[in-house]
Amino acid sequence: MSTASDAPLATAERRRWATLLVVCMAQLMIVLDTTIVNVALPSIQRDLHFTQGSLTWVVNSFLITFGSLLLLAGRLGDLFGRKRIFLVGVVLFASASALCGLAPSQGWLVAARFLQGVGAAVQASVTLAIIVTEFAEAAERARAMGTYMLVSVAGGSLGLLAGGLLTQALSWHWIFFVNLPIGLATLLLGAALIPDDAGARSKAGIDWLGSLLVTASMMSAIYAIVRASTHGWASGEVLDPGALALVLMGCFIALERRIANPIMPLRIFAVRGVLQANLVRAFLVTAMYSTFFIGTLYLEHVRHYSAIQTGAAFLPWTITVAILSQGIVAGMVGRLGPLRVLLGGMLAAALGLMLFATVGPQTAYFPTVFLVCLALGAGIGSAFLPLLTIAMAEVPPADAGLGSGITNVSMQVSGALGLALLDSLATSRTKSLLSAHDGVTSALIGGYHLAFLAGAGAIGAGVVLAIALLRPRRAAPDLQLAGGEAPEALSPPRMELERQAA
Repeated sequence: MSTASDAPLATAERRRWATLLVVCMAQLMIVLDTTIVNVALPSIQRDLHFTQGSLTWVVNSFLITFGSLLLLAGRLGDLFGRKRIFLVGVVLFASASALCGLAPSQGWLVAARFLQGVGAAVQASVTLAIIVTEFAEAAERARAMGTYMLVSVAGGSLGLLAGGLLTQALSWHWIFFVNLPIGLATLLLGAALIPDDAGARSKAGIDWLGSLLVTASMMSAIYAIVRASTHGWASGEVLDPGALALVLMGCFIALERRIANPIMPLRIFAVRGVLQANLVRAFLVTAMYSTFFIGTLYLEHVRHYSAIQTGAAFLPWTITVAILSQGIVAGMVGRLGPLRVLLGGMLAAALGLMLFATVGPQTAYFPTVFLVCLALGAGIGSAFLPLLTIAMAEVPPADAGLGSGITNVSMQVSGALGLALLDSLATSRTKSLLSAHDGVTSALIGGYHLAFLAGAGAIGAGVVLAIALLRPRRAAPDLQLAGGEAPEALSPPRMELERQAA
């Protein structure tokens, strides 16, 4: 029988899950924006008279500011309050989306996309930190992260569908205007539902020099990566900013070791799982981002699918992730441990990519492409939750924003790097086949096959790293709890501390 004392607990429970919905709405805006713009690029090019070379800045300007500001914004969330930083990011992102939709010229659109990347970084940097602090109990945290993972993966397919529909039915301007109602709802609900947190402001002030160095370093590195696909890895356009990024990062690390109030306390990398899980994730994301992009090119350029058909083709991927996120993967982690589930997922994704490397100009959607999407959905859906759990399991609450920022940075940088590398491989292979007098379609497929196999190889390297780096320790009750094992494994004093912390 319920009592009056149960009412506050039920209210708190509803508020926590409503908070998860809010941060997932913000994440959906970002993921949608990543793919929805690609569909509309031809229309944008015609209307605003972009050249093929300058058109890449519609995408790259967003990536540069998004990836470079995640660490700084995540730490600012720890210092000034994650709710405050999150809401500022939502306002910036929605405002920049409106400016993008109103853009009358190339310069206006590119500048607005830069600002949109800033807003995306600010709100995304604290999303995982909010989830981790709201869901302290292992099983609930696994469910919450599963929902976050579903939104992150499913948004790609939804973006292709929405981009095609909006561009064909209205105009490319509406791919940006669609963010406004979502952003307004996220802002209002976030202000009402996300709990206030004061942050842990240091009396020594903010490490502004460190903030400038790490942001400039990340910006230079991402600039180098995104320019590689058009200028080549050995060009000055890539090597010069790449070298600058290394120098700036070296200066940043040296500074952070000496000062009392670092913007990125290096102790975070001593936390077991942070560096290791993000390194493994980098190899997985390298393959995932590239597969989605290159697989889209195959369906549109070789199989001549429309944008809407391409989005629908990836739905088995999305649906599989959705099914697995409903507690299935969390239950598997609880029974088998995070490492076994992770390895099974990565192997499934690698097999899917190897199957993708067999497609040809007449390959039917059923069964080959369907099975590819099914395998990739099963792989990503099974692998991401254990990686997120391991990465954030032992991060202290005071550093949750920084841990969230590092996790997001690893995804963005490895995604951009992987896409640039695999796209370069595919392009180089296609050019060599064309020079050998292969047909255009045959040359394209040859390039795509090489990229898919390289992606499978990246996942294979990630499997080796996972086995070497992520094996559980015998005396690691925190990691076991993060993996979903029964809290009875803890000693009675530890159980009581866990209850108080929750």
